[in-house]
Amino acid sequence: MMRLRPPRPARHAGGSALRRALRPALLASALAAPVQVPAADLLTIARDALGNNAELSSERAVTRSTEAARDVQQGDLRPQVNASGNLAHNRQYESQSQDSTGFGFADGVGVDDDAYNTASLVLEATQALFDARNAAEVEQAERQIDQQLYQLAATEQQVLIDVSRAYFEILRAYEVLEARRAEERAIGRQLEQAREQFEVGLIAITEVEEAKAAFDQARAERIAAESDLQVAFEALERLTGQRYASIEALGQELPIRPPMPSDRDHWVTLALEKNPRVLASQAGVEVSRSSVDIARAERLPTVDAFANYRYADSDRDGLEDHDASSQVGVGINLPLYTGGRTSASIRQNTYLLASSQYDFEAQRRETIQQVRSLYTQVSNDVATVEARAQAVISNQSALDATRAGYEVGTRNIVDVLNAEQSLYDAVANLASARYDYVINLLSLRQQAGTLDAEALEEVNAFLDGQSVTFTLPEEEDRYDGAMEIGAPPSPEG
Repeated sequence: MMRLRPPRPARHAGGSALRRALRPALLASALAAPVQVPAADLLTIARDALGNNAELSSERAVTRSTEAARDVQQGDLRPQVNASGNLAHNRQYESQSQDSTGFGFADGVGVDDDAYNTASLVLEATQALFDARNAAEVEQAERQIDQQLYQLAATEQQVLIDVSRAYFEILRAYEVLEARRAEERAIGRQLEQAREQFEVGLIAITEVEEAKAAFDQARAERIAAESDLQVAFEALERLTGQRYASIEALGQELPIRPPMPSDRDHWVTLALEKNPRVLASQAGVEVSRSSVDIARAERLPTVDAFANYRYADSDRDGLEDHDASSQVGVGINLPLYTGGRTSASIRQNTYLLASSQYDFEAQRRETIQQVRSLYTQVSNDVATVEARAQAVISNQSALDATRAGYEVGTRNIVDVLNAEQSLYDAVANLASARYDYVINLLSLRQQAGTLDAEALEEVNAFLDGQSVTFTLPEEEDRYDGAMEIGAPPSPEG
């Protein structure tokens, strides 16, 4: 259900062809309805999504985890200090026997029970002097952070375009619903007139049935449009985690013009330089290259400086004594043969590097194709909106002419009904074309890597303050009265 708030003065001076196309009939009867809560605009909802979107929050957590993984790898290159010790009570049992007769009989047994305490302490410190593998792992961790930051930026832009698309899908569904509701009412009035005329014998039953069929079709389309509106609101709620009672509508002053700058190659170059998915894929190549370096480092020696101190104490035999020792030195470890493991690891990671390079190339090609397609689509949308606006004017004129012909008896009710349906279809198509333009333009900005809050502010400035809600008005809306069917021909006509 939805209701319109009274329109306020436009924020931008001047009129557009679109406004002139709609002004003659379609905006003739906008009605007032009080709104208690200010409608949310695109920028407000986008900020809500950046703060509450589940996918984006997950990506931020992954980014923090990746940064922590770098710190883990760096820890292996820093001093390592360990301490260990123990305290124990020991008991030793010894038994002895002696055969003094020579016949195998023990004539004496001795048992010795010795108990004592021991304590020990070991302190060890090591410092890596040369460890190519750990150094390569740290370098890889840095490249993974770069890649993850680009992926985070890509997710943020995806959230912005998803929110924008959901926002304008609501407005699209709203305008289509208005057109379908007005169509249903206009055809419903014609159906009532046809029934009245049939009851007094002015028209045949076939005209009533034709009007009834048209009314049933209009009703079905209105129900479908109501469902589309509800689904659109729920899609927005999923992205932000919040429910909005109403959102602001897009004004008619939105300029419909080609992308600026109007050079497709410029947009392609911009995308290859700034598209975060391209940059993330490129960073993935460096991550894979680091994996090859790690595998190759397995063939190199490691050099560590070490120092240790050992202390041991015991009260065995009733003597208080202790031993202590210390050691300082350098240790070298050189792998001579690992069963072919190192060579196999190098080959494995080299193939993975090649795979990541192909992935990067695939991402570049996809981005170039997307930018070119969207640039073409936005350019075509400009012409489409202009054509759709003209179609509204033409269908309005056609309906006026058909209505006049019906009044003098040269046209029948089917002609009028078809003309009405064509006009409302044109109105719905015009609304869809405008929102296609906005969504495609923002999608082009996303592919170029320039979709941000500033880009949304530019569109947000053209929201006109009218409120779109779930409440359908009981009274007539702004389309009501636009398509008066006209009086049927008289029996003499």
